[in-house]
Amino acid sequence: MFMFLFLVVALAVVVAAVTLSVVGGGESAPLPEAGPERLADPLPYDRPVNRGDVEALRFPVALRGYRMAEVDDALGRLGAEISERDARIADLESALVGARASAATSLRKHPEGEDHQ
Repeated sequence: MFMFLFLVVALAVVVAAVTLSVVGGGESAPLPEAGPERLADPLPYDRPVNRGDVEALRFPVALRGYRMAEVDDALGRLGAEISERDARIADLESALVGARASAATSLRKHPEGEDHQ
């Protein structure tokens, strides 16, 4: 009976010690509370996102985590599509500038009020 009482008291002491170490001792806690991880370099808000921004983006790993390969694949695809989009926009803007210049030249050569016969 003495052995059983000793084991119950020992178990109570161990449970109390574990509880105190997990809950902490206030200001004198051995480990301070860690703040949540945040993105080190979030996407810019003051300009459009480019491929380099997407390639440099890294997500913090949480307790449950994520599949890094899948996120990296998705970011790679997004980066490629953004790069293609930017190239297409540049081509279209260049074509628009050329079309406007051509139209302006045509108007200078053939004003609307003249008869071209």
